[in-house]
Amino acid sequence: MKVVLPGGTGQIGTILDRALTAAGHDVTVVTRHPRRERQVGWDGAALDRWAEAVDGSDVVINLAGRSVSCRYTAENLRAMKDSRVNSARVVGQAIAAATQPPRVWLQMSTATIYAHRFDAANDEATGLIGGSEPGVPDYWSYSVGIARNWERAQTEAPTPRTRKVALRSAMVMSPDRGGVFDVLRGLTRLGLGGPVAGGAQYVSWIHDEDFVRAVEFLIDRGDIDGPVNLASPGPLPHREFMRTLRAAQGVPVGLPATRWMAELGAFALRSDTELLLKSRRVVPGRLSTAGFAFTYPEWRPAAADLVCRARSSRSRTGRPRFT
Repeated sequence: MKVVLPGGTGQIGTILDRALTAAGHDVTVVTRHPRRERQVGWDGAALDRWAEAVDGSDVVINLAGRSVSCRYTAENLRAMKDSRVNSARVVGQAIAAATQPPRVWLQMSTATIYAHRFDAANDEATGLIGGSEPGVPDYWSYSVGIARNWERAQTEAPTPRTRKVALRSAMVMSPDRGGVFDVLRGLTRLGLGGPVAGGAQYVSWIHDEDFVRAVEFLIDRGDIDGPVNLASPGPLPHREFMRTLRAAQGVPVGLPATRWMAELGAFALRSDTELLLKSRRVVPGRLSTAGFAFTYPEWRPAAADLVCRARSSRSRTGRPRFT
């Protein structure tokens, strides 16, 4: 199978590239900074020679977009929106212009599109789209707007011969350096893995192996299109999420953080508190209905596996092995 990964050098792209290549597929990564074989360059906004890789491919999985791990300044929010919408639009143009278009286009989206809520879970059929919830910062609606425009760029692309799926992904947990799990594990090891702002907000997540398996499942299921939630069926409150991670790591306590402490920490890390404070209670309605079986539906065994793999990886690379 010939797979094209625009924006495939980030954490999620690295996970997919590694897994799909290991499975014997022909993977081409489209990136702003090509540095090795099987990578081609683009600017994320205009058609160019990179589109030749799309013509004749079987699958396009577009992951392009500026990282959300940044301060939500007006400039950064604009860059987050433009990089996502423009890349989705130009991928659609490449597919529309192809003599042999791919049979399926998987477009990255985000579970952040759903409303901040505690009362019920958000699936694709009954979930509430965010942007107008009371009691949350006004600028949180901008993240929802980015997600809606991101998906709209795919929906409006004139690609009648290509099935389109929007991947509303929760946080993908993998032991790779620099990923969200690596950051959370590092905080836990430092004794800072306690609840933030009371810890009632829900955390939605997906184990990296289940993420890859879900992508493969959606490639093969020609009857599924439109938005699909990529999240484990076991979202849980932040306090329980971090307690379970501490147990897997063997750290007995974690200092709690108030909202203002979270603001201070986010400022120091050049990130934003929405990533910590928004309650993302998202479940995989369509995947479950279609018969997808999660290897890691619950966080406890997932956290244990991820900690074990992280320790093993550090040991193999010669870095100190943390307990």
